[in-house]
Amino acid sequence: MIKYETDSRLVKNGQIFIAIKGYTVDGHDYIDVAVENGATSIIAERNVEASVPVLVVPSTEEYLKRVLTKEYSPLLKDIKLIGVTGTNGKTTTCYLIYQLLKKLSKKVGYLGTIGFYYNDTEIELNNTTPDILTLYKLLLEAKNNDVEYIVMEISSHALELERIAGLKFVTGAFTNLSQDHLDFHETMDNYLKSKLKIKNYLTEDGIVVVNGDDSAGKAFQTGNHVTIGTNGNYKILNCDYYQDSTVIDFIFDNQSYKVKINLISCFNVYNYMMSLAIIHSLGFGLDKIINQSGHIYPPKGRCESIKVGNSFAVVDYAHTPDAVEKVIKAHLELEHNRVITIVGCGGDRDPKKRPLMGNIATSLSDYVIFTNDNPRTEDPEKIMDDIVKDNTNTNYEIIFDRKDAIEKGLAMLSDKDFLLILGKGHEDYQIIGHEKIYFDDAEVVRNFSKNNF
Repeated sequence: MIKYETDSRLVKNGQIFIAIKGYTVDGHDYIDVAVENGATSIIAERNVEASVPVLVVPSTEEYLKRVLTKEYSPLLKDIKLIGVTGTNGKTTTCYLIYQLLKKLSKKVGYLGTIGFYYNDTEIELNNTTPDILTLYKLLLEAKNNDVEYIVMEISSHALELERIAGLKFVTGAFTNLSQDHLDFHETMDNYLKSKLKIKNYLTEDGIVVVNGDDSAGKAFQTGNHVTIGTNGNYKILNCDYYQDSTVIDFIFDNQSYKVKINLISCFNVYNYMMSLAIIHSLGFGLDKIINQSGHIYPPKGRCESIKVGNSFAVVDYAHTPDAVEKVIKAHLELEHNRVITIVGCGGDRDPKKRPLMGNIATSLSDYVIFTNDNPRTEDPEKIMDDIVKDNTNTNYEIIFDRKDAIEKGLAMLSDKDFLLILGKGHEDYQIIGHEKIYFDDAEVVRNFSKNNF
């Protein structure tokens, strides 16, 4: 057990409570609770009264990073850590790696947007990359259960805020860069600089796998690296797309390979090739990887295709302009009648991307229904005004209630249509105000389909 704790409610007898001043909660206000629960000393940023010793430091956050790095990171040196960063594709890439390593008989964990998985354990997480103390707790838990590899999604926030301090990755990866999180980073240049920090966390002989076809990929191509793409070390030659699969032809080291995967669309070709290159960099043969590739699938809510009569509803997490564009274009490439898109934008998040997403959706789709997607504390009407701002297309309507929007889209389906339900993917909730309300896009689809088709 880690002897430090930052949540007063979780303190156990004998632990040291570190009072962190967060964005909404100040740990200094809960020192009495920590002591009642058994804290034997306190680390704080100011003088406080307590019945146990108090050490005052300039920054409790920095103190926590320092002690975790010094005392606990050496315990993790035997685990092979794989870190994947990028705007889109992190979850799918990591989940494919997780499945492939399991198929290759390795004890592996996955840590990211859809949770923390290892052996038969599944833990829900609140962030793509959790806070540093939670992260260390999870990694040590995995180590104590003999996990050999852990593949992690590394967000730009985690890199900028040093949530992975003290960790070393045998392989890092960069998927792509497009507009997102500018409410935090302010500029795309700052956003890229945050992503580039993953290179600082590599082991001495660590390697970076880079999407060479992404315009930001060149910045990552220094030091020990390999590329995937149409001109990469893993050179993609051709892709044949089907409604439930894709066949990829590629070359590596002057040898040709062909692989069939249970994923669709061009962007999933990059996610798969990234996962293949990463596992190959770990020392596994390409033939062995390819032989297992027909047995892996995308994670829940990532191009999750549900048959509805003679059409398909597709649930996907796409919530950036680039991701929305790629998902719609991917389905335009398949045999179809119409593409109908349901999409919204999150509240209290980057407003600059809203009109971009609105224009992309209406320009590429036959019809669009704009709806709520975690409005949080922001006025949904204000969000919608931003989405349709300067949109000259007329092929859309607004239905604020997400369930009503999905059911309207499903009722519109005719033979060979695609209904793309974007933004929430695996999430099973809506955040309205400060309240998290149960809601699952795929569940709404299946219930409507069962009763109407």
